[in-house]
Amino acid sequence: MHIAEGILSPAVLGAGAALAAAGTAIGLRKLDYDRLMTVGILSAAFFVGSLIHVPVGFSSAHLILNGLVGVLLGWAAFPAILTALLLQAVLFQFGGFTVLGVNAFTMGFSSVLAWYCYKGIIGIWPGPTGIRAAAFCGGALGVALAAALTALALAFTSEGFQTAAQLLLWAHLPVMLAEGLITMFTVVFIQRVRPEMFQAARA
Repeated sequence: MHIAEGILSPAVLGAGAALAAAGTAIGLRKLDYDRLMTVGILSAAFFVGSLIHVPVGFSSAHLILNGLVGVLLGWAAFPAILTALLLQAVLFQFGGFTVLGVNAFTMGFSSVLAWYCYKGIIGIWPGPTGIRAAAFCGGALGVALAAALTALALAFTSEGFQTAAQLLLWAHLPVMLAEGLITMFTVVFIQRVRPEMFQAARA
């Protein structure tokens, strides 16, 4: 869901860069440095999952895994995602440097909200069924919010991009379902073998 360079207005680019910087600063402050390996692995998973792109207007559709990253890392998802996006821009020219802030914010902020969604559902619906529901909602919500924020960035740039923004949202409906299921199965597995990962993310 990368926005290409030369599309967004300077105001949107500046706002995205400032918000991404703020989110990354919070994420680094909240990061437990004993979990750097976990952060690196999830950053790599995000990096790989985003490599296969299907063009959709001025953007693209692909597996994102930002909901999964958010559920497992919380605010630390911001620096993990920023690092992956930076490497994608350097190595494969996906997205670009001028739009790095906007792309990082849309992915990172939606990851953090997916984490809060997961926590909230677990709080009111504990147990295995609640965990599965929370994980599915977190994975799907991460994609939905990232698509919505990307669409808003396009819409705020020009009214001519509103059709492309709507197309972007519709194109990611199957991705939301797929990522909800991927996140659910992954979280259930990790809950069985390494439940301490979730305790660290909630700290």
